Amino acid sequence: MATFWLCFVPLFVAVDPVGLLPVYLSLTGGLSDSDQRRILRQSVLTAMAVAVGFLFLGQWVFRLLEITVADFMIAGGALLFAFAMSDLLSVGKQQSGMDLRTLGAVPIGVPLTVGPAVLTAIILLANEYGRLPTVLALVANLLIAGGVFWFSRVILRVLGETGVRTISKVVCVILAAFGVMMVRRGLLAVLSEMQGSVP
Repeated sequence: MATFWLCFVPLFVAVDPVGLLPVYLSLTGGLSDSDQRRILRQSVLTAMAVAVGFLFLGQWVFRLLEITVADFMIAGGALLFAFAMSDLLSVGKQQSGMDLRTLGAVPIGVPLTVGPAVLTAIILLANEYGRLPTVLALVANLLIAGGVFWFSRVILRVLGETGVRTISKVVCVILAAFGVMMVRRGLLAVLSEMQGSVP
C-alpha cells in the first residue's frame, strides 16, 4: 500500500488535473452534454493507452539502447524540472481550430493529460517501485482527472479562475522539486557505479 502512495503522489502532481481545468473548459465550452461525455471518455482512454504502452515499450527501448536507470533518472528529472518551470512561468495558452472528432484524444488526452512529465514519471516510478503499483497509481490518477473534467464547471465556480491557477502553480513547484530529487538520485547512482568500477 505504501508503494502505491509513493507512486500516486508524483503522478498526481505530474497529471495536475486542477491545473488543466482552464484549458479543458476553453476547449469544451459551449459543447453539448453528449459531445462532452464522448470527449471525456476519449481523453481518459487515450491517455491510459498511451501511458501504459509507453511504460512497457519504453523500458524495452531503453534496454535496447543500453540506457541505464541512472541515465534516465538524470535526464527525466531534468525534463520534469524544465517542464514544471515552463508551466510555472507561463501566462496561459490559447487553443483554437480543434477537430471535435479527435479533441478528446488530441490534445486533451495527449499531451495535456499525459504529456512528457507523466511519461517520464511512470518510467522513473516503475524502476523505483515496480510496474504494478505504478500502473494502479496511473489508473487512479487518470480516473481522478476524468472526474475533475466531469465536474469542471462546478469546481471552477467554487475555486474561481484565480484559485485554480494558484493551485496549479503550487503543484508545479512540487513537480520541480521532484525533478531535482530524481537528478540527485541519478547522480548518486552514477557516482556509486564509478566508485565500484575503480580497482
